[in-house]
Amino acid sequence: MKRILGLVLAMAMLLSLACVVSAESEQPALEKDVVVLFTSDVHCGIDQGFGYAGLAAIRQSMEDAGNHVVLVDNGDSIQGEPIGTMTTGEALIELMNTVGYDLAIPGNHEFDYGMDRFLELTEKASFPYISANFNKDGELVFAPYLMKEFDGVKIAFVGITTPKTITSSTPKYFQDENGNFIYGFMQDETGEKLYAAVQSAVDAAREEGAAYVVALGHLGNEEACAPWTYVDVIGNTTGIDALLDGHSHDTDQVQLENKDGQTVLRSGCGTKLAGVGCLRIGKDGKLSTDLFLWNNKTAAPDLLGIRNDAYTAVKAAKDALGDKLSEVVAKTAVELTINDPVATKDDGSPIRIVRRAETNLGDLCADAYRELSGAQIAFVNGGGIRTSIKEGDITLNDILKVHPFGNAMCVIEATGQQILDALEWGARAVPSESGGFLQVSGLTYEIHTYIESTAKADDNTMFAGVEGEYRVKNVMVGGEPLELDKTYTLASHNYMLKNGGDGFSMFAGCKLLQDEVMLDNQVLINYITGILGGVVGQEYANPYGEGRIVAVEETPAA
Repeated sequence: MKRILGLVLAMAMLLSLACVVSAESEQPALEKDVVVLFTSDVHCGIDQGFGYAGLAAIRQSMEDAGNHVVLVDNGDSIQGEPIGTMTTGEALIELMNTVGYDLAIPGNHEFDYGMDRFLELTEKASFPYISANFNKDGELVFAPYLMKEFDGVKIAFVGITTPKTITSSTPKYFQDENGNFIYGFMQDETGEKLYAAVQSAVDAAREEGAAYVVALGHLGNEEACAPWTYVDVIGNTTGIDALLDGHSHDTDQVQLENKDGQTVLRSGCGTKLAGVGCLRIGKDGKLSTDLFLWNNKTAAPDLLGIRNDAYTAVKAAKDALGDKLSEVVAKTAVELTINDPVATKDDGSPIRIVRRAETNLGDLCADAYRELSGAQIAFVNGGGIRTSIKEGDITLNDILKVHPFGNAMCVIEATGQQILDALEWGARAVPSESGGFLQVSGLTYEIHTYIESTAKADDNTMFAGVEGEYRVKNVMVGGEPLELDKTYTLASHNYMLKNGGDGFSMFAGCKLLQDEVMLDNQVLINYITGILGGVVGQEYANPYGEGRIVAVEETPAA
């Protein structure tokens, strides 16, 4: 087994990013290096990349090499695959217990099964959750930081959860029965509330004797998350030595200056356990970050034959769901995609476009809502369409991966103005991504990207109006121009229409015609098996869709 552990670490090191950074720090001396291993955005990828078995092997190898080791998670671990949906996160908490996590913070998707369920899961965890900004009625729900001590040296871990959570999970989960927000994340349009909360936690940790402060963030670098990105937080605080981050699924290893001009290390580790992050606090007082990557198609536990307690637990969890998930429910004659079928990133990985452009899978999902509901128009947020479906058999597992959140179909009456506002809000970040970008059925629209978005958000990041010219133009419903004062029937899910998900507050108070009549994955299954006769055909062959959404990049000629 030790030989296998050595192979895991050796292969990980060979595939690690070459960008290794370090910073001097005059601190009390450690007798052994402290290695902080971190994961983020696992999204139920328990047997992908390194898998939890490979992660456990890396930890063991680090300990065998004579290091102090801390294992932390930066959020979005319990949602994203059927094993999360079908156990409402419990299987993931049990696996994290087996792997031996020491600490975790909540990401935005930790709340996707409801507030009560998340808090229940934290009680089942054998490790604590921390967050310096997650609060109820102004009082922190968890401790803002946790202190660890090694060789007499104190290291503080400070948790930070993106304020974007309030709309990128289900807003209703943060409200009382009267619709008032009682849970929050220190969100305001300037970012000052978040910065102050983080600074307060850092200062308290330093006063308690922390020689090092490591921030655990679920912040990311997405434009839509400003002013709460890792750049914003680092640039507006002091006293953080390193920020280990998640949310945007990036693998950036960078050095930034804090408010006082001092160097802070920032490290991301990607998603689905394809990367395991590493912060090393050396005996010499130097800090450095590294990233172990697993780029093989075959997961590390399978390729290297890793067999440990984590492997056994993962296998048992998967076996419990295997028979049901492998059931074939339909077929497709074409690949249904969320990615650009041509362009790729520099490393050859796919470029996701479903959150900024039309795709054939986006069309299919929206059509399913419209056809099954009988509504004139249907919307599906791009962030709710999670993965592609390959040509051939479609299993229940495939459908659940596309729609893993368990949202339910609803139909409302909405005015043309509300429809236009929703399209404008969804298109505000284009050509950048937004989880609220709208895939549509029953209408077509243009996004004039040369016009800067003037859609505004309130302090809770909910839609608050459009102050200038709309960039969404030429909206057509059933081939006719959208009428702003006309009432239309609109189908989507409870996340958007009832709960204000992704900030779609314009539908608050709309007349509800159908209330949570069917889960989203069942909507898709019923559409394919019933309306399409069990086969997705050539009408969805174009991966870029059928031209329902058109980006206009230059001012049209007069």
